[in-house]
Amino acid sequence: MTTLTDCRALDASDSLRPLRDQFVLPEGVIYLDGNSLGVLPKSAAPRIADVITREWGQDLIRSWNSAGWFHMPQRLGNKIATLVGAGPGEVVATDSTSVNLYKVLSAALNMAAEDAPSRKTVISERSNFPTDLYIAESLCRERGYTLQLVEPDEINAALTQEVAVLMLTHVNYRTGAMHDMAALTQAAHAAGVLAVWDLAHSAGAVPVDLQGANADFAVGCGYKYLNGGPGAPAFVWVHPRHTDRFRQPLSGWWGHAAPFEFTPGYSPAPGITRYLCGTQPMLSLAALECGLDVFGAAASLGGMAALRSKSLALTDLFIALVEERCAGHGLGLATPREHTQRGSQVCLTRSLGPHAPPLRGSLPPEGAVTDLGRPGDGDSGAYAIAQALIARGVIGDFRAGDGAGHPDILRFGFTPLYIGFEDVWHAVEHLKQVLETGEWQNAEFNQKHVVT
Repeated sequence: MTTLTDCRALDASDSLRPLRDQFVLPEGVIYLDGNSLGVLPKSAAPRIADVITREWGQDLIRSWNSAGWFHMPQRLGNKIATLVGAGPGEVVATDSTSVNLYKVLSAALNMAAEDAPSRKTVISERSNFPTDLYIAESLCRERGYTLQLVEPDEINAALTQEVAVLMLTHVNYRTGAMHDMAALTQAAHAAGVLAVWDLAHSAGAVPVDLQGANADFAVGCGYKYLNGGPGAPAFVWVHPRHTDRFRQPLSGWWGHAAPFEFTPGYSPAPGITRYLCGTQPMLSLAALECGLDVFGAAASLGGMAALRSKSLALTDLFIALVEERCAGHGLGLATPREHTQRGSQVCLTRSLGPHAPPLRGSLPPEGAVTDLGRPGDGDSGAYAIAQALIARGVIGDFRAGDGAGHPDILRFGFTPLYIGFEDVWHAVEHLKQVLETGEWQNAEFNQKHVVT
């Protein structure tokens, strides 16, 4: 069995360990929710204070020029580009993931309408993040398209002559399962279908190669693994072969070719700049840049390859320790064991039945899990277990089942920038104690909060 001493030895030999010192980590907290909100970089508070007191307070409007505010979306976009396999000038940091998805999906549907007007279907995964499906549903309703939802193993067969766009999230927010971006993009293109990717649970966590995969559009999040702060600006990428072909629908002045000429007619800026819309949020962009700068420091320690290697080691360890120390408590594994199919999180299910199953390698292809508790009805105890862990200082989160075969999820994110192997050992020890003592059954842990 893996011991605490073993975990401490792994930390001692971890070349990425110095990066932990660049973050504010509260005493007594093991933070396994960086896949939902990243932690605070130590440089963020003084940087934002400087933006407020000097750039805004003293230089005022001059800072659009003197402090480089005007070009911050592009400058940060170039830093993000190095993490997602894009080139200089191909990414901008702006708006939210939802707004950016609306932009790129609109552009993709415009392209499809021009090139193949008979194609009237958008394909997505049934367990895709809901906001992506809401945006797609809205656009499909407006334009007379059909949104077709399928299971992961049904995607290739669904790429028929009726399909215009394939819209997927690279790493599933519920299970941590990761798609083969290159293979699915190739399959989409072979069928005449455009590929739109959401990198919210990928950027900064797993290697991404948008250019290598020959993807068409991508969006992503700034406040998860990029540690940009709550509500941090997101980002958008469009393959250079598409950027100048279509306007995005939110034609605000920041995406104008010459915004300060104040002409009445709209003329889009060349390239990715046209995917900007309104005036940019400087305080939020400054905080996001602090998170991105940590990746600059990580580059000298092996970059994304080293971060990915540590991420897999952390998640492997967590799975192994749960198997060793929490057997018999009805836990199931919703996250793939295969490294090529796993993001940077581990998701557990739970059954209260008398014959609780052992940890499983992944959900069945159809997503139908009949032996892991009734999905979404609250009887799994997963929510209360998550709350009991949070009370102990082990912060993960809970995602409810959808009533269509996808069960309740205990979700744990492993950000290799600041999570260590000893953290993993202690997290599993707390999970073991919560299960063995039954403290999760306390009334206080069964009161639902607005944010789960």
